[in-house]
Amino acid sequence: MHRREWLRLFGGGLIAAATLPLVGCSSALPAEAIAAWQPPSASLDLRHWILSHALLAPHSHNLQSWLVNLDIPDSILLRMDQRRLLPETDPFGRQMVMSQGTFIEILAIAAQQRGYRAEVTPFPEGEFSANQVDERPTARIRLIADPALRPDPLFAQIFQRHTNRSPYEARDPDAKALQAIAASTTAYPVRCGFILSTEANMARHRQIANEAWRVELSTPRTLLESYKVLRVGPAEIAKHRDGLSLNDPFVRVLTATGLFDRSKASAPDSSEITGQIEKFQAKIAATPAFFWLLSERNDRQTQLQAGRAYVRAQLAATAFGLSMHPLQQALQEYPEQRDNYTAIHHLLDASQPGQTVQMWARLGYAPAVEPAPRRGLAAHLSQV
Repeated sequence: MHRREWLRLFGGGLIAAATLPLVGCSSALPAEAIAAWQPPSASLDLRHWILSHALLAPHSHNLQSWLVNLDIPDSILLRMDQRRLLPETDPFGRQMVMSQGTFIEILAIAAQQRGYRAEVTPFPEGEFSANQVDERPTARIRLIADPALRPDPLFAQIFQRHTNRSPYEARDPDAKALQAIAASTTAYPVRCGFILSTEANMARHRQIANEAWRVELSTPRTLLESYKVLRVGPAEIAKHRDGLSLNDPFVRVLTATGLFDRSKASAPDSSEITGQIEKFQAKIAATPAFFWLLSERNDRQTQLQAGRAYVRAQLAATAFGLSMHPLQQALQEYPEQRDNYTAIHHLLDASQPGQTVQMWARLGYAPAVEPAPRRGLAAHLSQV
């Protein structure tokens, strides 16, 4: 929407008239959209209880592309829902595989809480190719009772963990928190680290983050991919319980009046795009730290393990009152991001063949946010 359109709306009183039915309305998410964030009853079937925790794992664009089959007793077969992919921003499915890993790790932590070891067999019917994902299982998980197991302390953070995209406080994370976050990832073949506000290359990190965000919003097909899973208003949010939620009354007015058309890409110089860029830049400017996670290889098993490591890092951060916000834009493998992809890999000394920055995220203290919508357990159960 261009400036002249905003002026016409305000001058003509259209916004005031259209807002009348929304006066006093809340921007809180509908209760049914976040009902899955209530802890399940301990009397629930063991696998259902475990899966009710796993479905709270973080997922790219909150697509929740997890399908599970429970036909074999004491086992869980996990597949990727082929209807819930990001072919434009994640053309090779790397983020999708990582998101399978986050699910597996939360599943394993929940199983451990009940005295069961999750024996994970990755890609039991073979790995995906390097360029695409398919319908073969991403993992077979067998639950084995183990009296020697002790609960994982990170279990307590599963219902507290949320991706927080709001502005962060300017203060640096506590040193003990950084140590705990790093320690949480050591079981997996990754290296992690932090960029703090006092470091000389912080400005370069911020520059790359801002440019990558601008590229994604200015590339029509990648912007439309986000628009496709953007849920505006309580009715859409409650219906889908996935994707990117917007419940702001003003955005709801623009959508209801046809002034925010998600069927076509907004122009790069439109107010909605320039406004988003300005807000993002302000958040990046105030970000006190970045967290990064990289691997020496980029095969599918490594991607799966990187997802497991990332969610552990986020849970560990949550335990210390810290928030994370993934900045995947510069890590995405579509052509328009090539320069930013190369820049962040070079900056993090990951330029050798196979070396891959699997995660790059804002890190800091921030006000509490609502949980993201979840579709509930029934949506993930498959007979295939």
